[in-house]
Amino acid sequence: MSTEKPKVAFYWCASCGGCEEAVIDLAEDILKVVEAVDIVFWPVALDFKKKDVEAMKDGSIAVSFINGAVRLSEQEEMVKLLRQKSGLVVAFGSCSHLGGIPGLGNFWNKETIFRRAYLTTPSTDNPDGTVPLEKTEVDGKELTLPRFYDTVYTLDQVIDVDYYLPGCAPPPDLIMNALQAILEGKLPPKGAVLSPNKSLCDDCKRNESKPEKLTIKEIKRPWEVELDPEKCFLAQGVICMGPATRTGCGERCIEANMPCRGCFGPTDQVIDQGAKFLSSLASILDTDDEKEIEKIVDTIVDPAGTFYRFSLPSSIFRRRRMEDIK
Repeated sequence: MSTEKPKVAFYWCASCGGCEEAVIDLAEDILKVVEAVDIVFWPVALDFKKKDVEAMKDGSIAVSFINGAVRLSEQEEMVKLLRQKSGLVVAFGSCSHLGGIPGLGNFWNKETIFRRAYLTTPSTDNPDGTVPLEKTEVDGKELTLPRFYDTVYTLDQVIDVDYYLPGCAPPPDLIMNALQAILEGKLPPKGAVLSPNKSLCDDCKRNESKPEKLTIKEIKRPWEVELDPEKCFLAQGVICMGPATRTGCGERCIEANMPCRGCFGPTDQVIDQGAKFLSSLASILDTDDEKEIEKIVDTIVDPAGTFYRFSLPSSIFRRRRMEDIK
């Protein structure tokens, strides 16, 4: 009987790096992980190279945890390589699962993003108007950069994904539960999100404070009101994505007296998280007057970025139409 440990890989695409920190946040439990598995690829923490993965047999990696959306050609190349070498692939965190914050780039394209980032921000000092190029020559040698795509993709829009670990970032208990299920072969059917399939409101302690018929006449941003730490945020007129968001996060934002932003994505019963919340919000507006409704909605700063903060690339919209971008 083989005593070889299961091989595990971690890879970081378009994201903030918080998912890498989530692995470190396992604290002493990370020792259990190291004892149980053989980490064969984790570029952010250990000195592994692409050639090391290429030399592995196909399917020899038991599981690859891939965080981040796919924004660059290099990321597409690496996730396809890891898919080839892995038995299982887990979309690790909001950005790989749903598109995440980087996915808000789908309201724009490469040209408009580069123009803003390198030419027009107030702090930019770039008199020559230099922007990154895929190819350039320096001292007679050609240097290359990965291609920057117009569209941000979720991981499963690029490769086949077996499971999803939601969250920005996934909490330590879900990570350990997933690892244990993988090691013990006790995984749910392929395609499952490894978190309870019910809304955050079902687990929220403030749910008891919600009136039988919840109605609001105005919408406030968190800094505009002194938030009652015991009362439902929506009842206070503050947008909380709880009704359209999967539970399992441990209500970390709620416990810090901040409303849910939606990072766990929708439950299995919901096709489009933003549309689901918009429907929930519309049902609690305390008016039937069209002009009054329009006035209330106009107070929502960046509704598209709020309702689709984490889920635009995975929504039915996916991105803004290219021809509308200027």
